[in-house]
Amino acid sequence: MASRDRPKTLLAASLILVAAALTLIAAWTLQSLGFQPCELCLKERYAFYAALPVAAAAIFLARNAPPAAARTALALLALIFAANAALAFYHAGVEWKLWAGPTDCTGDFVKPATMEDFRRQLQTVKVVRCDEPALKILGLSLAFWNFLVSSALGAVAALRAFSSEVDASSR
Repeated sequence: MASRDRPKTLLAASLILVAAALTLIAAWTLQSLGFQPCELCLKERYAFYAALPVAAAAIFLARNAPPAAARTALALLALIFAANAALAFYHAGVEWKLWAGPTDCTGDFVKPATMEDFRRQLQTVKVVRCDEPALKILGLSLAFWNFLVSSALGAVAALRAFSSEVDASSR
């Protein structure tokens, strides 16, 4: 079952697997250094968690199954990262105050009525704001970097999944 595009499919799936793993390692490292993720940041990680087994399956399928199977896994990765890019873009827009974010992690601070209310609030509420970037790298928030990374990984997956190259064994 030789195929001219098998090495390209393996390369695309391997690149996505490594990039997803490195992105998660970077997120966990930043978190361990004290940069706490907001609710949207945590949701944006789901795509990277999902990408690990799907990319591993794409690698396995590229080696052991008809090319259409690996391309299907890559198409799924393209959808996963397209959805994540949309979520990350939304989050970046919330940070830039272009639109409102979720009410549970954005908006105005409500001042407690009494000092006792303030003490209770300090003990129970630990909200990390979604509309304030915890860190900027080269002037861009982590949400926008996530948008760029997710867009790039989605493009790699889509280009390989929908490539017009024909498998030599299917002729």
